[in-house]
Amino acid sequence: MSIEARGRTLVDLHAAPELLRLVNVWDVVSATTIAALPETRALATASHSIAALFGYEDGERIPLELHLSMIERIVAAVEVPVSADLEAGYGDAGETVRLAIGIGVVGANLEDQAKPLPEALRAVEKAVEAAEEEAVPFALNARTDVLLRAGDRDRRAVLADVIERGRAYLDAGATCFFVPGRLQESDVEELVAALGRGRISVIGAPGSPAPARLEELGVARLSYGPWTQRVALTALQETASELYAGGALPDGTRVLN
Repeated sequence: MSIEARGRTLVDLHAAPELLRLVNVWDVVSATTIAALPETRALATASHSIAALFGYEDGERIPLELHLSMIERIVAAVEVPVSADLEAGYGDAGETVRLAIGIGVVGANLEDQAKPLPEALRAVEKAVEAAEEEAVPFALNARTDVLLRAGDRDRRAVLADVIERGRAYLDAGATCFFVPGRLQESDVEELVAALGRGRISVIGAPGSPAPARLEELGVARLSYGPWTQRVALTALQETASELYAGGALPDGTRVLN
């Protein structure tokens, strides 16, 4: 499948009435394991997880070249479209999107780090412009960190800030507006009412609303960030504890590598 076809597929998946569920991956074996499932329509990388794989903390600590080299391996290993977590764009959102498209990526997360809106908006604009110049359909998942960094700010003021950013990023050409953080159903309803059905992207975490409910509420996209790697590492650590205690490998363990 050409990069243009993969890009169009990913954009269409965001626009479909069904909730797009993306299970985040961090290396080739996690990507091929998830891509092998018939339910998998697309994949998303998790920057936190890729950084951890190489021993870096999250937040653009991992060198961009190393980060992109792993994403390139993931893209080459699967047939489905891949959306990459590009953090905040590594200082030049447009150029980073160009580099990502150059390795076959057809969508991306771009976080605003709760920067002043004019600065954050310019990064979104540069990412959209870069994809247009490359002539590849590109699903930009523009993320705001305002909720994550809200601290003790008034909740109403925080949501107003989030909605203002969402309108700006979507008007600039973003495919979706990503609001990570702990959202109640009432928050999701308010965001959808303000920004429209099929425009909101959220993260799944322990305690989050069920996917079926998010679909009913009009959410476009659900991903899991670093939580999928944490699930895998939890299983590994629990298995190691069982082995140290004299136990055996879990029944039903599959040969997936």
